[in-house]
Amino acid sequence: MTLPTHGRFGYSPIVSRPHFTWPGGARLAVYVAVNTEHFAYGESGLGLSYSPGLPHPNTYNWAWREYGNRVGGFRIADALAQYDIRPTVLLNTADYDHAPELIGTFRDAGGEFVAHGRTNSVHPNELDETAERRVVDEAYRAIATHEGTGPAGWMSPGANPSAVTEDLLAERGFLYTMDWPMDDQPVWLSTRGGPLLSLPYPHEVNDVPMIVFHHGTAAAFADMIRDSFDEMLEQSRRQPLVLGISVHTFIVGQPFRLRHFRAALDHIRRNADGVWFTTAGDIARHYRDQVAPPPAPAPPGGDGSP
Repeated sequence: MTLPTHGRFGYSPIVSRPHFTWPGGARLAVYVAVNTEHFAYGESGLGLSYSPGLPHPNTYNWAWREYGNRVGGFRIADALAQYDIRPTVLLNTADYDHAPELIGTFRDAGGEFVAHGRTNSVHPNELDETAERRVVDEAYRAIATHEGTGPAGWMSPGANPSAVTEDLLAERGFLYTMDWPMDDQPVWLSTRGGPLLSLPYPHEVNDVPMIVFHHGTAAAFADMIRDSFDEMLEQSRRQPLVLGISVHTFIVGQPFRLRHFRAALDHIRRNADGVWFTTAGDIARHYRDQVAPPPAPAPPGGDGSP
């Protein structure tokens, strides 16, 4: 009996994939995603909490988040610049108004801005299609206005897309989404607006599940980065792969975690032979030019006839 499915892509084992290459003969593409978020004060929708159960205004939890906009984000930007790694900034566009100096710092660092909704206080999966379309459009327009070009990529606030998010993204002109952490290579998705890439985004090499959910230490998170890098670099001798590293300004931006994070960056930079340090968008664009999307599925009836 076939189980219900999403209909976005079919099963494809990693050992049976089309051949492609990364620029310069690199085998492993590495990017660092920096989640830069802003939350409404005194309302529901604060997401992760270090003080669950407190009534609103939950000042303690809001201020924990705000540390990333005031301090942690700048520290992470400095660390990435030290190792010549361009940030992939998953941006709540409310930060254009709230923390423009921080966004300017990432812009000056050559960062790529990925639309991450307006605020993580609102998840797409909580909205009807009309309201979600407004959120997608607003985020797209904000980045286009401030950066001079629209974003290529999307990551849903709370990593919580709806059943139609991919359709709305393709219709709006996005190239890729980061909502499907199911592979070590890009994967083409089918949508009603045409093909959309799913870019590998780490659910594991990510400070939220590792540190907040599983109470991992700063040292253990740095070990996770190093071990994932070393293992995937070895695996990539057989086929090109993508390693994403995901951090949040208010988590890894804390001083005691930042020191360990910087040590992990030092390790991967010292072992850079065969590695392409890049952004999520450059990975998506290069893959698109190397591997064409599969044919669109036939409409009901199976032969493509009306």
